[in-house]
Amino acid sequence: MKKVILSLVLVAAMSVSFVSCKEKAEEVTTEETATEVVEEATEQIEEAVQEIDSTVQATEAPAETPAQ
Repeated sequence: MKKVILSLVLVAAMSVSFVSCKEKAEEVTTEETATEVVEEATEQIEEAVQEIDSTVQATEAPAETPAQ
């Protein structure tokens, strides 16, 4: 009887510890993932803006045409 009760207590303790660790790891992972996504999106936006600026400058520059 003592072994059964002790086994149930140990199983319950291990279940609680796994569940509590799992939730904390997900929160940290979610925050880290969100931060990484925002940083990556910011970099891509900056690159796109630079590309657009260079395209606009290239189209605004007067093209050299031979005088007729």
